[in-house]
Amino acid sequence: MLLGGTYPALMALGMLKAAPAYSFEPKTNLKGKKILILGAGLCGMTAAYELQKLGYDCTILEARDRTGGRCWSVRKDSNNQEIDSPKQISKFDEGQYFNAGPSRIPHHHQLTLQYCKELNVPLQIYNNVNEGSYYFAEGKGPLSNKKIKTREVHNDMRGYMSELLYKSISQDKLDLDLSKDDVEKVLEYLRAEGGLDIDNLYKASARRGYVNPPSASNQSGTIGNAFPLADILSSGLADPDFYNVAEYTYELQMTMFQAVGGMDKIASALEAKVGNLIKKSAEVTSIKNLENSVKVVYKDGKGLHEIEADICICTIPLKVLSNLEHNFSSNISRAIDYASYINTGKIGLQFKRRFWEEDEQIYGGITHTNNQLTQIFYPSNDYHSKKGVLLGYYNFNDKAIEVGALSYSDREKLALEKGALIHPQYPKEFENSFSVSWHKTPYNLGGWALYSSETRESIYKPLLKPEKQVYFAGEHMTYLNAWMAGAFESARSVVMDINNRVNERNEVYKKAED
Repeated sequence: MLLGGTYPALMALGMLKAAPAYSFEPKTNLKGKKILILGAGLCGMTAAYELQKLGYDCTILEARDRTGGRCWSVRKDSNNQEIDSPKQISKFDEGQYFNAGPSRIPHHHQLTLQYCKELNVPLQIYNNVNEGSYYFAEGKGPLSNKKIKTREVHNDMRGYMSELLYKSISQDKLDLDLSKDDVEKVLEYLRAEGGLDIDNLYKASARRGYVNPPSASNQSGTIGNAFPLADILSSGLADPDFYNVAEYTYELQMTMFQAVGGMDKIASALEAKVGNLIKKSAEVTSIKNLENSVKVVYKDGKGLHEIEADICICTIPLKVLSNLEHNFSSNISRAIDYASYINTGKIGLQFKRRFWEEDEQIYGGITHTNNQLTQIFYPSNDYHSKKGVLLGYYNFNDKAIEVGALSYSDREKLALEKGALIHPQYPKEFENSFSVSWHKTPYNLGGWALYSSETRESIYKPLLKPEKQVYFAGEHMTYLNAWMAGAFESARSVVMDINNRVNERNEVYKKAED
């Protein structure tokens, strides 16, 4: 073990390498193998990027006319055509955008951060937690149909729960195996956590904000009253719709990051490295294992084409792969056919004025609702600029299906009507929108893979092994579903597996020759 200043000193002298976030230096002694990669999303391009370093001959087939897959930032003239819908073309102003796919990078996703560093993609803080945003619950309770500051609900619930627990513990209502001193420590924690008063009761404090803020002279500020616990509960503000508390969720805990200028900058940086290997608008129709190779049929504007390779990396989402012709074994085919993906959708709303900042002092963060919007995201970039794009809804499951079934114009109408209940500035400041329902988007047919403990065994595990010359890769082949880190980790894993396989076979050939 190196102690004290020894490690940095040896680094400064050039006697030790700086440890990367995620070391990856596989060795190979056989080059020229042809690798065919299906899909130019983050996983496919990363696999090609690493394999190319090792000397492999790679080709990527991409069905779309763009790279990145779900790592997509909608900008001016971006387009998408959903199933049973016309093509939609974005009318955003130049420089305006929203991330239709991933928008956040957790600080502990080291591989994602490492690739951003290696590819020179600048990052900035993503404000995922904002106590100045709102809770909005439609219903019949005394606090329903009102926008309630997040900090008010959080602090009131924290205070009431601390008070209830304090009473139970101090009156020996709980069977705790603690010493008297330890019990007192717990009670002291509850006083501090809940902001309890001298009588160990919860009363409103500056934690939950002011009706009139402090100012100069004698203006000390007016603290609002706490909402009665019964009102919070009967109004639905403690219902499951509001359980997604970011500071309690491992992946959503601050600090979080985003790529400066849009998350598609990450995909663009990868494309800059492997773009010469990519055939765009090449839709795969068939994947067939041969005795010692794999044959893929794809179609483009010129018709059908065949391409053969030694090994294939298939990053096509399983819901899409299920509809392609292949000769996979029955257990693999069954796993693919029974795969499940989440239904999810987003809409970007461009406004001529950033009223959420100017009028309501909201800088980043999320407003939560119990209606079809589910969440409204405020941009964590370009503060105080003239215009901006709000994420007008980010919904899932049944709500995503309901909204996704609407026409583009009706989705916009819904987002504006529901959003105006929270922000009455919507009608006056709105300019245009662009919506994406991922479960209706060709070449995706869902947001990200969903697994239960049972399907991790029946679907996930069989696909971890190669089907002869075909390897399956993507976020759906990890425990990091929905995150870019899943794509990166899967790419690293499959590259290592392929390289080990090639080297092992090469050793066999050498021994046979000897």
